[in-house]
Amino acid sequence: MTLSASMVKELRNKSGAGMMDCKKALQETNGNIEEAIDWLRKQGLSAVAKKSGRVAAEGLIGITVINKTGSIIEINSETDFVARNELFQSFVTTCSELAIKSNQDISLLKNMSYPNSDRTVDEELTFICP
Repeated sequence: MTLSASMVKELRNKSGAGMMDCKKALQETNGNIEEAIDWLRKQGLSAVAKKSGRVAAEGLIGITVINKTGSIIEINSETDFVARNELFQSFVTTCSELAIKSNQDISLLKNMSYPNSDRTVDEELTFICP
């Protein structure tokens, strides 16, 4: 299959992954964007362990108020590319909402089920930020 630069750019915008990684993911999945995102995530799981000691100086703050109860949560990433990614932004918003339910217990928050997935919040973070 012939890959266009626009396909690579689209995958990069959706995933926040590097250009060469996006190109390889599209090649591995015959140009299917959704499968390429999953492929990138799976590849990233093994890389996460190697990167765990690196500085995460970028990121976002999520703020949620529900019925006079609020939460403020900061989730960091290594690059601003990740922080600008729609998946990461959605993750921060969801975590801010879940933080209210966790009663200020970060361990409980990390082990809560992430909505619309079969993963915990901690596993989802690893899944969206390879």
